[in-house]
Amino acid sequence: MRDSVRREGSRTSERESPRVPVTDPKLGVEVSPNRAGDPRHRLVAVGDSLTQGFQSAAVFNTGLSYPAIIAHELGWLTDFRYPLYGGFGGMPFNLEFFLRDLEDHYGRTVDWWEVPPALFRARHVMDRVEDYWERGPGSKVPSTTAIMHNLAVFGWDLRDALSKSADECRKRIDVARDDLVNQIVQNAGERAALRVLPTQPDTAGALTQLGAAAELGKDTDGSGSPHGIETLVVFLGSNNALRAVTELRVVWSEDSGFDDLDAKGRFTVWRPKHFISELRKVASQVAGIKARHVIWCTVPHVTIAPIARGVAEKVEPGSRYFPYYTRPWIKDQDFDKGRDPHITADQARQVDDAIDAYNYAITDMVRAARTKGKDWYLLETSGLMDRLASRRYAEDPLARPDWWQPYPLPSALQALSPPPNSHFLAVKNGRRSDGGLFSIDGVHPTTVGYGILAQEVINVMRLAGVPFFRPDTTTPRQNPVLVDFDRLIRHDTLINRPPGNLGSALNVLGWADEALDLFRRVFATL
Repeated sequence: MRDSVRREGSRTSERESPRVPVTDPKLGVEVSPNRAGDPRHRLVAVGDSLTQGFQSAAVFNTGLSYPAIIAHELGWLTDFRYPLYGGFGGMPFNLEFFLRDLEDHYGRTVDWWEVPPALFRARHVMDRVEDYWERGPGSKVPSTTAIMHNLAVFGWDLRDALSKSADECRKRIDVARDDLVNQIVQNAGERAALRVLPTQPDTAGALTQLGAAAELGKDTDGSGSPHGIETLVVFLGSNNALRAVTELRVVWSEDSGFDDLDAKGRFTVWRPKHFISELRKVASQVAGIKARHVIWCTVPHVTIAPIARGVAEKVEPGSRYFPYYTRPWIKDQDFDKGRDPHITADQARQVDDAIDAYNYAITDMVRAARTKGKDWYLLETSGLMDRLASRRYAEDPLARPDWWQPYPLPSALQALSPPPNSHFLAVKNGRRSDGGLFSIDGVHPTTVGYGILAQEVINVMRLAGVPFFRPDTTTPRQNPVLVDFDRLIRHDTLINRPPGNLGSALNVLGWADEALDLFRRVFATL
């Protein structure tokens, strides 16, 4: 497996082209899986925030996560188990909920004379959210015996998937205290995990998300199948590099601590050799899960996410990179590299090179498994995101590699005005005027964005021969099996009813970040 990343701080010429995405999920290797019987669990997903359904800095719309969207199209949603996070827009802090509250009290703009009371209001909202999840109804963890089918937990990386269980999460939850300064839900990831991982009986508390998936795989009695799971989706690894852009700091993993739950927090990007070491352990456990098909997702280039906006023009014609990346509300003319948080073009390139190495390793691993007869598939989520990247490729023909083609949006999304893109979400006169694929946190998809990911997974599932049914659960669906994007648009409030103050959202979010240090606090929980 490859381990090709430049030494940080080095300055070398940009590669002519990034890693070429894989177009064949089978990687040219045919496999004949055992199709005896009907597995009890048609879909199980292991992953992080992208799989859990995180939006606008909170987990709340779990019924519209991409696995839930797939379950709906399978005709299996009534049996698909996923955690719920009702109350104050979920956790740790829902930016859409926050903006709508400000709009209700101050209208579409916060005028200068309203800043002091608006600041007080913002702290009040943050305090109520914190109280709800730390001391109120949200602090009471449901007693779960049945294992969830969506086993994803926001903020988790490869090591968390290997080591964290409900028992471990309980140990890590501090005694709640009403923090008048921080006012963000403490140990939000662990609190969220306790609604995902099984807690009953007592012995189930030791199960990790991989261990929980393995238990579902064993559930074969009476199904006539040697597999308890029909399709297992594994989408892990983004959080081994994401903090480079959410924190705008590049801190490379070291030989000591990268695989330790306590020590790893000081790193924001894993060196490929460390990522591969962890990946092998994850793959070993996945290989032991009784799943008929396994779909592995590659890691998207985190530098495309609009939370880290490229400043000014590209470093040179044909480059993928901007000289600096900073927060989207900091205008080019106002950016000060001595004051404003940022990473450089060279750092962004190094992070992308590391992710390319991650994805080479994932590809090699899937190919090796198929060679041994396992029905594993590769879903090129990295290439998908590259094809949707507006500023990197779509708006800069000189930067496009030979393989690049724009991603064809579903017709229902093309019909929207304007069609969604990967810019930061913006609103004019109460209507969306830009963006639409990313939610307000600039990292996680909107509901229609999750729909695109669901469609790509469905395409691989159909390639694997997975049957899909109408809502009556008995009428087969024929190819092509298409996601109902009209349904998703109706449910996507950021598409059909965005907060009116998103017209000045960057100013509002910039004000909140400067006054409350909001984004650092929220992203620190991921």
